[in-house]
Amino acid sequence: MSGMLGVVSYGLGTVVGFIVIGVLVFWFIQDVTQKKHAVLRNYPVIGRLRYFFEKQGEYFRQYFFMNDREELPFNRSARSWVYRLAKAEGGIIGFGSTNNTNEPGSILFVNAPYPVLEEDRLATPSLTIGEGYARQPFEAKSIVNISGMSFGAISAPAVRSLSHGAAIAGCWVDTGEGGLSPYHLEGGCDIIMQVGTAKYGIRDRDGNLSPERAKELAQQVKAFEIKLSQGAQPGMGGVLQAAKVTEEIARIRGIPPYQDSISPNRHRDIANVNELLDMIAYLRDLTGRPVGVKTAIGGRQFINELCEAVNRRGLEYAPDFLAVDGGEGGSGAAPQALMDHMALPIAEALPRVVDALIESGLRARIRVIAAGKLITSARAAWALCVGADFINTARGFMFSLGCIQALRCHQNSCPTGVATHDKRLQRGLVVAEKRLRVAQYATGMNREIDMIAHSCGCRQARELRREHVRIVQSAGQSVALNILYPCPEAGSKGRAA
Repeated sequence: MSGMLGVVSYGLGTVVGFIVIGVLVFWFIQDVTQKKHAVLRNYPVIGRLRYFFEKQGEYFRQYFFMNDREELPFNRSARSWVYRLAKAEGGIIGFGSTNNTNEPGSILFVNAPYPVLEEDRLATPSLTIGEGYARQPFEAKSIVNISGMSFGAISAPAVRSLSHGAAIAGCWVDTGEGGLSPYHLEGGCDIIMQVGTAKYGIRDRDGNLSPERAKELAQQVKAFEIKLSQGAQPGMGGVLQAAKVTEEIARIRGIPPYQDSISPNRHRDIANVNELLDMIAYLRDLTGRPVGVKTAIGGRQFINELCEAVNRRGLEYAPDFLAVDGGEGGSGAAPQALMDHMALPIAEALPRVVDALIESGLRARIRVIAAGKLITSARAAWALCVGADFINTARGFMFSLGCIQALRCHQNSCPTGVATHDKRLQRGLVVAEKRLRVAQYATGMNREIDMIAHSCGCRQARELRREHVRIVQSAGQSVALNILYPCPEAGSKGRAA
């Protein structure tokens, strides 16, 4: 009898073993062939543990892990919000917000007692950049756009997804300082060509600006952006480590392959505000396209000097747009000392720039683009209240591509294929799927910004003003933004740094 039981037990064990193996094989094939989740394609079966623990974390995190609002640089709540928006799953929650509205710096919008009815709402209008000064001005349709991420820093499938998604959503893609690649052009979207300090993709053999190349690029891009600095690395040039400098990337940038790509910390031909204005006017005249400037802000001195020089020399020397990057920006690799402590956050930088433009009478001439952890509709709407015309985000769109904040962007080992040139890892990023998430994130952001504006009593988002938002200063006390940063009189004198 015991012998028969042993045989039966052995047989059952064998059957169970085959079932387990069969299930694992089935999961492996299913994970490798599915197109929605990069982690599962790159790490079949094992990758399922991430989703299991992520789901269970909703119930156990309060006992064992950080809560939804603690993690940096982006907490779980913000990332989950982007993921839901990119998947078109909506932003509805229940039982109250986990956002601590008593925390200093919290944003509180002023709801109107009589919000705008649906039939009274207006479509948010496009804005033209460079009108009256560039031969081919650029009509920008979307408030939210894709900030500079170089091909090299991010992968070819990532750039392709951004290009196709931007075309669907009607927003622009900034090339970043790595130059214009075929992948940027693939989707047929609007493109802003960034001219970095190394002039990658627009340089001659000696590393100087190539007029011939600039003219060629002008046939493919809508505008040029002279990058002085960015939030991740103000005071330092871009860094792309040798492992990520493939032959293709080196060819596009015009540098040797498999060597560290380190840009100078400034343009060698731009050492002061007059040389900057000369370059703006030269590049605009050469290409016929609008030309702007991207920079992080350390105080009022730069923007005041820029405004004074433009008023002295004439409006034709003004940049067509200013892309203001907060010190908390960070899609690029950089030393931690600069990442942590250099340049003003966007909350201080943006009002200073807008105020200086108003005081100098240049606000109507120069468009303002804001960037710096503005990945949610509330933060983007805050920037519009301050005075921005457009919002740029890089990491928001990285999350829409599937980024899980692994903090390995510079190591060529990104597990989701966003920031790696490892073909095996890139396989997880399916362009046909991710382009839709890019588009849905952009359109969802624009839609929710409009929703906030309507709740504030504005017919469309560009009517948002500083009086529509309050900033928490201490527990239980908030102050209207127009009290913290009173809107100056046009033509009034600029303030000291």
